[in-house]
Amino acid sequence: MQKVYSRPKGLTDAEFAYCAGCFHSVAHRMIAEVMEELDIIDRTIGVCPVGCAVFMYEYMACDMIEAAHGRAPAVATGVKRVLPDRIVFSYQGDGDLASIGTAEIIHAAARGENITVIFINNTTYGMTGGQMAPTTLVGQKSTTCPSGRDPKQAGYPLRVCELLATLDGPSYIERVAPTNPAGFNRTKKAIRKAFENQLEGKGFSLVEILSNCPTQWKMSPIESLKWIDEHMTKTFPPGVFVDR
Repeated sequence: MQKVYSRPKGLTDAEFAYCAGCFHSVAHRMIAEVMEELDIIDRTIGVCPVGCAVFMYEYMACDMIEAAHGRAPAVATGVKRVLPDRIVFSYQGDGDLASIGTAEIIHAAARGENITVIFINNTTYGMTGGQMAPTTLVGQKSTTCPSGRDPKQAGYPLRVCELLATLDGPSYIERVAPTNPAGFNRTKKAIRKAFENQLEGKGFSLVEILSNCPTQWKMSPIESLKWIDEHMTKTFPPGVFVDR
């Protein structure tokens, strides 16, 4: 018999508690696989802030630090500067990174801090009730805009990759959508490159993962994947924005 599946050494034995079909578990596994492949588990420190991302410390076999809402890039900066031989990454949702943490992510990128950021964009505040987030699409319904996001009242979705790509500091920025096998492969490749860049001292890297939230979107997991492809990618097109 050929072994086709094994639990990455980068994960603990804890069972994921995320909702069925949620991409957080997928992203966790990819990060764990990359840490194992690069043999950096014992050298890695992850920073997870408020939101569904906060549970990450239960699942990763590397050292983890919890940060206040939006402050993960600042905490990661401090850790990396004090311990430059460590591999430091932050793991953040859109309600965190693109809202209360906007200043932290912009200035960490502008400074070219040698850290890796994994940005999970599911266009909603998943943990706290499905409220409108900075990335909620125009017309998309949420608990705080039940008729759909109206740009006249709430503005337009914030495109993080495009925004950070205007800065000179970042070394690598890519947006991916793991909604099919090819997308899975591209996502893991992007995560690996972001970690490799840090190992090589190239500076700030960010990978934005277009994610789903079947519970708050009130969709089945399969429906949510189709929604990403048919709607999210129009506002947030996947691709490489910076590769220096």
